[in-house]
Order: sequence, then structure tokens, then C-alpha cells
Amino acid sequence: MQGGIEPGPQAGPTGRPLPAFPVPRPLQQHGPARVISMCNQKGGVGKTTTTINLGAALAEYGRRVLLVDFDPQGALSAGLGVNSHALDRTVYQLLMEPGTDVREVVRETAVEGLDLLPANIDLSAAEVQLVGEVARESVLARALRPVLGDYDVVLIDCQPSLGLLTVNALTASHGVLIPLECEFFALRGVALLVETIEKVQERLNPVLEVDGILATMFDGRTLHSREVVSRVVEAFGDDVFHTVIGRTVKFPDATVAAEPITVYASGHPGAEAYRQLARELVARGSAA
Repeated sequence: MQGGIEPGPQAGPTGRPLPAFPVPRPLQQHGPARVISMCNQKGGVGKTTTTINLGAALAEYGRRVLLVDFDPQGALSAGLGVNSHALDRTVYQLLMEPGTDVREVVRETAVEGLDLLPANIDLSAAEVQLVGEVARESVLARALRPVLGDYDVVLIDCQPSLGLLTVNALTASHGVLIPLECEFFALRGVALLVETIEKVQERLNPVLEVDGILATMFDGRTLHSREVVSRVVEAFGDDVFHTVIGRTVKFPDATVAAEPITVYASGHPGAEAYRQLARELVARGSAA
């Protein structure tokens, strides 16, 4: 038994016995939030999809969740139906304009218990402008501090790079969740990412830890997918989530509809996978 989780009788998609993750107990009070960065310098691995759907699943279980769009492309905001390009205040103003109140930038979403800090292309300028700031790696941490008591979980959707914005996200976080596409090429960058995380741990944020590696775009019918998951488990052991996220057209469909899959197709296996991930995260102690 590991981390208080009882192994199940049957092997799951990672080749290990699949535990039964209990439904989280209701919370008597909210906060302070655990901050988790969705991080991988490779694009297209499911960071934004995971941020939206894990956040929605945690909200279903009664958690108060804040999603932070920290990618200038603004995909997280768009995926929740927010036209961030029409907004006067986004996470950029929060970073670069002293005195901006984070609560005035936060927007409610259509999902109860799920709020959003939106971003747009303006955020791309912050990477350059932050270079001259004092304690430039800690700007996001300072900006989020006033609302951490309002939420149980904060999920930061990082851009696909290991630049200053991503370092800011890691410095503000307690944990890192690494979505990893089930392709051999995706494995190559993980070592560099882990090295970056270790540097941030050592120099900026000693409490930072890897909450887990999440296999995404998994297709159990193909030997390739199964071999990649096996290789990841071999390399990272219990850091790999038991939950895997399968490849399905429902995820892009839900994105077009600007809804989490838990709302768009509540009974779909993809929705249940993210609910299971939420339960596993809570069971591991990585979320309230």
C-alpha cells in the first residue's frame, strides 16, 4: 500500500494494480490553496485540456478551483468561452501594473466553483519586461497570494517553454503535474524539464515537488502507446499517475463548445478519466 491508497485486484493501463480512488469527502472550509503548475515544454501534450477538465472535475467534488491562463495564446481562456482579447484586465496587468487587484481580474466560469484568471497575447511582452524586475521569478507568486485563501486548488496552465513565465509559475507552485503524450519523442524532453524543476527547487522554491506524470493521448489498442507508458513507469515509478487519459475526438469537440468534457459529455470515458484523476490527486494528498 502506498500513500494510503489500497491497490486494486486488476492491472490498470500503466501495468500496475489499479487502486479504487474514493470520492473525496466534502470540505468544511476552503483554502489555503495548493498551487499546481501544468508544465511541459513540448506543445500539444494536453496541458490546457488537463487544466480545464481536472479543474472542472475537482469543482464537481466541491473544491473551489482557480485556473490561471499563463500562456499568451490564451487557449485556456478560449476553452472556457472567454474572449480574453476583448478584456481590459488580464494576468498581464496583474504582473506588470502594480496595484492591480487580482480579484478584479478573476472571472467566474459557467462551472460552479471554477474561476479563471484569463490571458491574451499581451502576456508575451511580460517575458521581456520582467527581465528588469527585482525578484522577477516571484512576480506571479506575489500576485496570487491575496486569493490563495479563497480556493482549495489553483491550476496554472503554462506555455510550452522553459522561459521566465514558466519559472514564475514553478516558483508560485507547491507541485508540478507533467502531462506526457504517449509518443516516444515526448519522452526526450522530460529529463530537461525535471532538471529545470530541480533548479527551481534548489534556488527559488524549496517546497516545490513533482505531483505526478500523467500519460495523455493514450490508445491501449496500439503497442506504441503501451510501450511508452511502460517506459515512463520504468523510469519514474510511483510518480506516474495510475490514471491515463485516452485519445478521443470528444476533447476537441468540447473545446469548440467552450465547455469541460465533464459538462459537454458527462458520461463519456474521457470525463470519467478526469474525475478519476481528481480523485487520485486528492488521495495522493496533492489536492484538498
